[in-house]
Amino acid sequence: MAGDVSEAAKQLSVLAASMRPRLSDVSCGMRERLMSDIVQLRGDGNLLKLLYASVSENVATLLDVLENDMPADSVEEPVAAREYAKLLAQRDIPITALTRAYRIVHGCFVQWCLEELHRQVVDEELSAATTSRMLAVSFDYIDRVTEHVIGVYQRERDRWLLNATAGLTARVGDVLAGNDGALDPAESSLGYRFSQYHLGLVAWLPTPGRAGTALARLDRFTGEIAGELDCPARPLFVPQDETASWVWLPLGSQRHVDWERLANAVEDADPSVRVCAGSAQPGVGGFRCTHRQALRAQELAAMASPAGRFTAYARVAPIALMCANIDDLRSWVWEVLGPLAVDEEHSSRLRETLRIFLSTGCSYTATASSQILHKNTVQYRIRKAEEAMGLTVQERRTDLDIALLAVECLGSALLRKKPV
Repeated sequence: MAGDVSEAAKQLSVLAASMRPRLSDVSCGMRERLMSDIVQLRGDGNLLKLLYASVSENVATLLDVLENDMPADSVEEPVAAREYAKLLAQRDIPITALTRAYRIVHGCFVQWCLEELHRQVVDEELSAATTSRMLAVSFDYIDRVTEHVIGVYQRERDRWLLNATAGLTARVGDVLAGNDGALDPAESSLGYRFSQYHLGLVAWLPTPGRAGTALARLDRFTGEIAGELDCPARPLFVPQDETASWVWLPLGSQRHVDWERLANAVEDADPSVRVCAGSAQPGVGGFRCTHRQALRAQELAAMASPAGRFTAYARVAPIALMCANIDDLRSWVWEVLGPLAVDEEHSSRLRETLRIFLSTGCSYTATASSQILHKNTVQYRIRKAEEAMGLTVQERRTDLDIALLAVECLGSALLRKKPV
């Protein structure tokens, strides 16, 4: 029996070492499975980044345990796993989502091990002994790590609920949920008037930086933006976690926003801050609507590659609404643009000329002026673009407008890596 255990441990070590080169690909597959199966885990870039790090580090640690025959109780949970549990607690994402995520990751890991073991080991007795040991060790590890991150989650949740912003968040949450009975007490306690025009923002720091400084930076940044737009009162600043906030800028009776001025103000302020904005909307209904729009813009910004510092819903609204199913949007863009939907310089040049050509009412002269090109060069590029797509600009003009806007908003996230 001891010999079987020893041989199984050796085989597990060989197995884990052989699996390591595929760590990145398998971790990516696990992350996609989590995003597909657990809706609550979908979110902004910071949430997704920590999810990705937590999965990768947990799988890498588990491979270390198997390869080096380490006792599960001698291994600490990865730092990213602790930080991810804290962030879920701050976002009020239920602990059941966290525990389910660990079950799914463990199931995927076991399936991966079994496939590799079946491919490598012919001897049935050794295969059975190795499988038994792999299951025992991996269950011990997952059980231990899950117990630890649940503790981290609960402690962070308690701390966050005791935070001074908890009451503020609750009052704003009542208003957003449509509880009109909460309007008068909310106005009084928040010091914010609902009977005016509002501009909703979502502001966050992709990189937390020094502990305890992120929210102060966001609050200061919000004040600078409000001052730049000549807001008649203080903005409503509602922290969501240690690196992100919801903001409402009070516009009074002003219904128009100088978007260029706002974009420049964001660019000139704290270079680390990312901002998404809704459109100016009146009354309590507008308070809710502009916030939803800002969240939609943030969903788009999280998918864009490269990511921009400022995203206005008014500019990207059609694409933001289509981002609910990014895979279908990508397939549609590929269908409309054909060979132009490739992430390389030549296609990018043709797409840009085509986009400007459409925006100028199909004027060769205006496009040439905008791009500082000869008119003949513009004509050549449009002809090459039409040949590549197999259609003229006029045949699917609306589709082309939307597809090109989608690529402008989301960048390489929508493009093929290489021609087919």
